[in-house]
Amino acid sequence: MKQSILLGIESSCDDTSAAIIQGRNILSNVTAHQKVHQNFGGVVPEMASRAHQQNIVPVIDEAIRIANITKKDIAAIAFTKGPGLLGSLLVGSSFAKSLAMALHVPLIEVHHMQAHILAHFIDDASESKPNFPFLCLTVSGGHTQIVCVKDYFDMEIVGETLDDAAGEAFDKIGKMLGLPYPSGPEIDALAQHGNERAFAFATPKVEGYNFSFSGIKTSVLYFLQKQIQLNPNFVQEELNDICASAQSTIISYVIQQLKKASRELGIHEVAIAGGVSANSLLRKQLLMEQEKGTWKAHIPKFEYTTDNAAMIALVGSLKYERKQFSEMEVTATASYKM
Repeated sequence: MKQSILLGIESSCDDTSAAIIQGRNILSNVTAHQKVHQNFGGVVPEMASRAHQQNIVPVIDEAIRIANITKKDIAAIAFTKGPGLLGSLLVGSSFAKSLAMALHVPLIEVHHMQAHILAHFIDDASESKPNFPFLCLTVSGGHTQIVCVKDYFDMEIVGETLDDAAGEAFDKIGKMLGLPYPSGPEIDALAQHGNERAFAFATPKVEGYNFSFSGIKTSVLYFLQKQIQLNPNFVQEELNDICASAQSTIISYVIQQLKKASRELGIHEVAIAGGVSANSLLRKQLLMEQEKGTWKAHIPKFEYTTDNAAMIALVGSLKYERKQFSEMEVTATASYKM
C-alpha cells in the first residue's frame, strides 16, 4: 500500500522550514536561516516573524519542487503549534491552516519538543532507532530536559533546567568572550584547540535529575573579571582554553545528570535531541559511556538536531496514521506543555 505524502512546516523561532515526507522517508527538507539576529546577540521576535512572512512561500515551494510532487499530492499538513515565539508560530500556523483549507486536507498540530525527540524515527536519522522506553536528553537554546519516552506519544519530563537552558549558557558565556551569536558552535570549534582542564568552574548541585546553569555562567563571569584585572589581554591570550574548560564543565555536568537518571530509573537506552546535541564533546562523551556499557546511545544526523521541518513532518505522519487531526480553529501557543 502506497504511503501518504505530508507537508511539515516549522516556524517556532528564527528558522523557516518546510519538509515533505512519505511514511518515514524524507523527500525534502528546506530551511531558511535568519542571519540578521547575529547583529543583536539574540533573536529579535518582531524581526523573526517578519522574516517568516517573507520566507514561508519560497521555502514551501522549494520543498515541493525538490520532492518532485505537486500540491495535489499532499494528503495532510503538519505544523508547529508551540512552544516558541508567538509571532513566529502564528505565521506558520496561519499559513498551514490556509493551505489545508485550500487543498481540503487534514491539519495536524505538532509539539516542537516532542518532534525533536521523535526525529530519531525518521528513516535516515541515525544508524539505530531507540527502543521504548528510552531517555532523551533535549538540549537547545530554550530547553534542557531529560524525557522518559515510553511510546511515541507517551512522554514524561523527569528532569529540566531550573533557570537557563544549556544553549543559553553557551550564548551568554560567548557574549562575555566577545564571540558572535549563536556562540555554541563557536565555543565548540575553539575548544578543539584548547585544554579542558586549564581552568575550573563551579558546577551546581540540584535535586533529582534537574539542571541549573546560572551558577556555571556566574562562575565564568567572576573568573574572567578577576583575570582581566590582572591581565587585560587574558581573554585573547587564553580564548581556546577558556572555551574548552567552560564547554567541558557544561557537558560533563549534563552527562552526570543523565547518568544518574539512567542508573536510578533503570533505563539504558539514551538519545539526544535539540540544537546543542550537535556539540562534538556531548556526542563524544555519550559514545564513551556507551563503550563503558553505561547505555546504548542514539545520536541523530546533524540536520535533524537544529530546528527543522523534517521532524514536524515525521510527527505529522505518525499522527496521520492514527487519524489524530486538529480542528481548523486550533491556535498557536508560546507555552505548550508536552
